Amino acid sequence: MVFVRQAEGPLDHAKGKWMPENEDELTRNNDKTARNTLGRRTFLGGMTLVAAAAVTGTTPALAHASKRLHSTAGTTLEQVGLRDPGSGYRRIQAQRGYPLVVREELARGKSGRDDRRHGLAAFVQVTDLHVTDVQSPMRVEFLHPLAGPAFRPHEALGPLATASLVRRVNSLQGGPATGRAFDAFVSTGDNTDNHEHVELDWYLTLLAGGTIVPNTGARDRWESVQTFGDPLFYNPESHRSDMYKRAGFPQVDGYFRRVMAPVSSSGVKIPWYAVFGNHDDSIQGTLPSDWGLLKAMYTSDRKVTGFASEKDVKAYVQAAQGGGPVAVSNDAVSLTRQVTADERRVPFTPFEFIKAHLRDCVDGAGPHGHGFSENDLNAVRGYYTFPIADGVTGISLDSTNRAGYTSGSIDDRQWKWLKSVLRAGSSVYYDDLGMRQHRDASDTMFVLFSHHDSKTMNNPVLPGDGTGIRHLGPELVSLLSHYPNVIAWVNGHVHANNITAHHHALDARRSWWEINTASHVDFPQMARVIELADNHDGTVSIFTTLIESNAPYQADYDTTDPDGLASLYREFGANDIHTMTRRLGTSVDHNTELLLAHPWA
Repeated sequence: MVFVRQAEGPLDHAKGKWMPENEDELTRNNDKTARNTLGRRTFLGGMTLVAAAAVTGTTPALAHASKRLHSTAGTTLEQVGLRDPGSGYRRIQAQRGYPLVVREELARGKSGRDDRRHGLAAFVQVTDLHVTDVQSPMRVEFLHPLAGPAFRPHEALGPLATASLVRRVNSLQGGPATGRAFDAFVSTGDNTDNHEHVELDWYLTLLAGGTIVPNTGARDRWESVQTFGDPLFYNPESHRSDMYKRAGFPQVDGYFRRVMAPVSSSGVKIPWYAVFGNHDDSIQGTLPSDWGLLKAMYTSDRKVTGFASEKDVKAYVQAAQGGGPVAVSNDAVSLTRQVTADERRVPFTPFEFIKAHLRDCVDGAGPHGHGFSENDLNAVRGYYTFPIADGVTGISLDSTNRAGYTSGSIDDRQWKWLKSVLRAGSSVYYDDLGMRQHRDASDTMFVLFSHHDSKTMNNPVLPGDGTGIRHLGPELVSLLSHYPNVIAWVNGHVHANNITAHHHALDARRSWWEINTASHVDFPQMARVIELADNHDGTVSIFTTLIESNAPYQADYDTTDPDGLASLYREFGANDIHTMTRRLGTSVDHNTELLLAHPWA
């Protein structure tokens, strides 16, 4: 069951919450029955809980939960930035914070647990940072009418926004529910956009601490589709009309001078860990890294600005969406523009991605390698385990497929390794035949991290690297239910807030939660604080709290303040003509208490 804490009366949901576009969005990743059977009851100290009505009826009232928490400051429990209702271009306004929603699909909460609660672990998840070399010749922005992510009007401000997100994380004293200081920070993939060395250097510096100059090619001018005068793109400095200005985007004088200025980051002040994403592995997150012809275009002085025919455009988009290899005509690339070449744009390999994390100069708050080790480097192995806290172990998976395409899967070597890790940390588990097994082991709670979620791990293509068959999402979901001490799988990739209950019909202790968080590149540009707590009553609570960057909700268009420019990143992203409001999720995907049976109580 799902309950919403009512502390200050109902709120007009039109101002405080984005509604799903249809019922399918509301129920896509959650237990529909739990949403449709809610009522009212008294809960924890006599405070009233307002239950959600059926999905076809009224929406649940939104309210704050400050009386249950240590602090709401700096989180979306306090306030959240959304566009005002209406049509056309709209600025971001501070809206009332998202409520704390209690989700009981997997276990019922017991009264008094706030007083008994003991924090076990607290960590921050960020995902899909997409630190981007916007001026790279290897980008295909002209495809955005058919594939929206090919161009984003705010993308040049990305490094400033990442630095602002780091400042927000550093400003928080700990988890809002338990008050526990953060144990870790995990970036769940797509750390870079087009796996270029310069993007890798920027991302590592922003997280480890230091200063970057987010500019490639010419040192004295900006060379991207936003300065070519093409009305297909947002040209912020131009006085000419374009499709974004017609949608209400402002003219911003001196924009690129400010974008090219050095960006300083204090670096994450807690131990942080890295996860492979498809954009960290493949050309444009889609094509195999060994595509020699396209690889040479990274450091070229010619930028492709279009294909010769509509047929070639559609063939490329089809390939990018997983519909087979690119099959363009010999004279496909006919529209190009001269740009300044830059050797720093050369793409990195998975080996080089791991090696870069092992450099001493990017240790920051540590640990050395940020999860990767010299052994991982020698084997080009993108997966590992790490201690989050006493009794809580993180498992970082590499769900990318070296054969390409945006979707993921797990190779057979990694699959066997994962099973061995889970068994080593479990005194009780269920074998492949479903038989209960006992072994002499010290139990640990497991939290898995990957880039892809269970639905987008659907890529069975064999990369030909000798790592064996591919294992897909449904198989992994089944495997995790064999181990009672698996409590959560945290992931990204789909750029949306979704929380899914994975229920085991026979044993409540074999149920677990899947937590998917929106990207930092597409609005709503959020990260998530996740806390684990033992309620000392046979249940465990997982608290999920969304956070935004340190940027104010509005800034003047002539601002030079780093957080002010990050504010424009948020505003332009919210008004992107390709923005999908469903990425915000619903109240059950935002700030939640996720209950489940204690794995060995």
